[in-house]
Amino acid sequence: MSDILVIKELHAGYGEGDILKGIDITLPAGRVVTIIGPNGSGKSTLLKTLAGLLLARRGDIVLKEQSLRDLSPPRRVRAGLSYVPQEYNIFRNLTVLENLKIAREFMADRKMRGGTAISDELIELFPELPGKFKARAGNLSGGQRQMLAFACALTVHPEVLMLDEPSAGLSPKYMTDIFDTVKKVNARGVSVLMVEQNAIEALRISDTCVVMANGHVRLTALANQVLEMKDLHSLYLGDAKEEAVAS
Repeated sequence: MSDILVIKELHAGYGEGDILKGIDITLPAGRVVTIIGPNGSGKSTLLKTLAGLLLARRGDIVLKEQSLRDLSPPRRVRAGLSYVPQEYNIFRNLTVLENLKIAREFMADRKMRGGTAISDELIELFPELPGKFKARAGNLSGGQRQMLAFACALTVHPEVLMLDEPSAGLSPKYMTDIFDTVKKVNARGVSVLMVEQNAIEALRISDTCVVMANGHVRLTALANQVLEMKDLHSLYLGDAKEEAVAS
């Protein structure tokens, strides 16, 4: 299976120091790769760098054999890469429908603009949203806001979807709904790169697990192999050695 996203020797950070210290990760087309690791390991920084919100200092980001390193965030979206940050991922003072329209009109390619803000496919994935179109996004529950952010990212029909802690702070019901939606989106051909602290639930829907610590990749393995490990905490402490991903 070919790789749709390749991250090569990526370095990035804030100020003088690097937070990412030579990250190598591949996302095969049609797969779900979940990144886990302790706080401060660089997981969110990695997604911000891939999205273009933080400049890479060294290395490359290749999507479908096209380097994204010199592209602006909107151009990366138009190239096929969508990103849902953990926080500040919707406009709370706008309605649900206005959020969806902004996502489509400002981030989509010109040929995709116009028409309905939410397709039948998105309504199928997010059946609660049409009934909330006129509601202020800030008045939604945490789970509903996360679903809205998810839907906004999908209005541009990405080939790769990046999710940063999608289940953070959610009730058990919405946590289950989020992971079920990730599975459905992936089943429709969207490749997923996800950062998640709820490792067990995330790995159950993933193909590959990447463990990061201190700005490095500590382990790359099949998700089901990691789930079978007796002590996941040892991975966070950096005791695990890097392994090749079984294909």
